[in-house]
Amino acid sequence: MKSPLLSLPGAVPAEGQDEGVAAHYGDLFREQRSLADGTGLVDLSHRGVVTVTGDDRLSWLHLLLTQHVSELPAGQATEALILSAHGHIEHALYLVDDGETLWAHVEPGTQGALIAYLESMKFFYRVEVADRTDDIAIVHLPAGSITEAPEGVVVRETPYGRDLFLPRADLEAYAAANGPLAGILAYEALRIEGHRPRLGFETDHRTIPHELGWIGSAVHLHKGCYRGQETVARVQNLGKPPRRLVFLHLDGSEVHLPGHGTPVRLAADGAEGRQLGFITTSGRHHELGPIALALVKRNVPLDAELMAGDTAAAQEAVVEA
Repeated sequence: MKSPLLSLPGAVPAEGQDEGVAAHYGDLFREQRSLADGTGLVDLSHRGVVTVTGDDRLSWLHLLLTQHVSELPAGQATEALILSAHGHIEHALYLVDDGETLWAHVEPGTQGALIAYLESMKFFYRVEVADRTDDIAIVHLPAGSITEAPEGVVVRETPYGRDLFLPRADLEAYAAANGPLAGILAYEALRIEGHRPRLGFETDHRTIPHELGWIGSAVHLHKGCYRGQETVARVQNLGKPPRRLVFLHLDGSEVHLPGHGTPVRLAADGAEGRQLGFITTSGRHHELGPIALALVKRNVPLDAELMAGDTAAAQEAVVEA
């Protein structure tokens, strides 16, 4: 879904999974600094929006999600995953309940598959699932922002900022009144800095929650059964995940950033060395310079010097080895 804000002067369209919103509006680092200072907003209107209504919505979702939501207080934000039978991550949901409706935003284009799964699990429960992407746009306000949400708009508040479930018809007027605008590249650079994983970037077909540090924030370890729980419990109690997420400081002399999927190897082994992982997301940060997240084998030493493609990289632990 193409955002109307792409018609604004200076807007440069994003590509790939974030197609439909602006990559930036002409000054990436200024936009980052604005968000870091608690001003401006980010257009995330390309994200999918799903609602669940009905008296059984929380108790029903509690059976399906990795998070404890049966007694989720109104207005309290949380996040949750849906796993495969083998414990691999299939969906990531960013949730808030307003007392009558459970609101979730999800990765662009994933809402159809999510809704199909939820519909298949309704059985006798009193719930209704709806795709609200056509009429609701997600707008992100950074942490510390004093910008007010319009009356009646559902707000999901986290330590990283507030996500507004804004009527899509109001998007242009709200952005014009509450700028400056920051593009998705600024938002992503701060996400990388915050070590926050994202479905489709930090995940592949075999990713389990432990590898990304989603235990606790998105996976509750003391709740009833859900699909994939056996894998979660087994890894938590008996072992460690085969891979771990790391934060990388990249060599700033390189012109091009290593893209998603770029192989990660030990610097000492050279370009022909064994691949130990891959870049999941990279970006340019207004203070840290080129940075990235990568998924690497658990036994890669924390002090090892790495190469991401042709780019030297020093790592920091996100998930402990």
